[in-house]
Amino acid sequence: MPDQATETEGPQINRGLQGVYFERSQVCDIDGKEGNLWYRGYSIHDLATRSTFEETAFLLIYGELPNATELELFTAQLKTERKLPDNIYKIIESIKDAHPMDVLRTAVSALSATDPEVTDNTPEANIRKTLRLTSQVPMIVAAQAQMRNDNPIIAPDESLDHAANFLYMMTGEIPSPESAKLMDTDLILHAEHGTNASSFTARVVAGTDANLHASIVAAISALSGPAHGGAAENVMQMAIDIGEPENAADYVKNLRKNRQPVMGFGHRVYRAEDPRARHMREGVRQLSEEMGQPKWYQILQSVVDAMAPYSRLGVNVNVDFYAGVVYYLHGIPEDFFVPIFSVGRTPGWCVQVIEQFENNILLRPLTVYTGPEPREYKQITER
Repeated sequence: MPDQATETEGPQINRGLQGVYFERSQVCDIDGKEGNLWYRGYSIHDLATRSTFEETAFLLIYGELPNATELELFTAQLKTERKLPDNIYKIIESIKDAHPMDVLRTAVSALSATDPEVTDNTPEANIRKTLRLTSQVPMIVAAQAQMRNDNPIIAPDESLDHAANFLYMMTGEIPSPESAKLMDTDLILHAEHGTNASSFTARVVAGTDANLHASIVAAISALSGPAHGGAAENVMQMAIDIGEPENAADYVKNLRKNRQPVMGFGHRVYRAEDPRARHMREGVRQLSEEMGQPKWYQILQSVVDAMAPYSRLGVNVNVDFYAGVVYYLHGIPEDFFVPIFSVGRTPGWCVQVIEQFENNILLRPLTVYTGPEPREYKQITER
């Protein structure tokens, strides 16, 4: 909440910029009170149930849903960009044991040195770079996943769509149609979410007229912080700690007693349930049963039941509550959960940057100084 201010206290401070509008946007609309989310006017519920990641990415980038011909061409372009320069693979190999977010940030930064249009900030060039990055980010994540285990890199499969191909490169197995669809839905749900911390960071960097790659590197850096991107990883660790569904109630009770947060609950903008969560819930149930591990879904639902009394306080389940189990059931290590968030969010970040460039301005908020009053400098012998 904003700090209360009087004439003697100075200007009102909105800590964390809460409630502050700094720009207009045509990309994303969020109703936190009612729990609604729209991408360019389309409900997240329609997109999650009726669209694909490719179609949704096209919508974010170009502003309209594609027709069949446009979607076919767009999908083909994304497949064409599933490649990394050899020197990027060498960089990944040299730091393969680092945290995957550090590797992703470093590799995207290095890509700026190889992209022929890196300094071209025109909309047309930035859209082309957006297509490249949308395909290159999953390539980076999957390459490290294999290199870290001293396995050969898995080449992309041109017959697979974006989400299915990513799962294939991560695991070495062609996913079932149901698994591929659930990952596709996950990427749609993470594709865009207004000026969250990472997207705002990207806009701040773009505001200096820096290039698209620099802005995306900054966004990745912001997402690496656990307060922004770490929920899915933390939820999975919580589920592992709980162990069995019957332990969930006591686990939650102890957390609340000690005033500790329950991972995957609450959101900066939503007072109602995160509208994206429902689209992962049923998919997780089906996937956990398909893979013979139904207890993970049961544990999560037991946590939801234990948290029901707090929903009236605006502490509701968010999208990352279910996402981590999807990755875990595929055998993906927990430190790759946040990079997978990046795979989905890349087109959203890029679109935020492109929109910032349309009517660019340097973002320069102020702080209220609360340090010492003006004072005299004394020579070191007098201190």
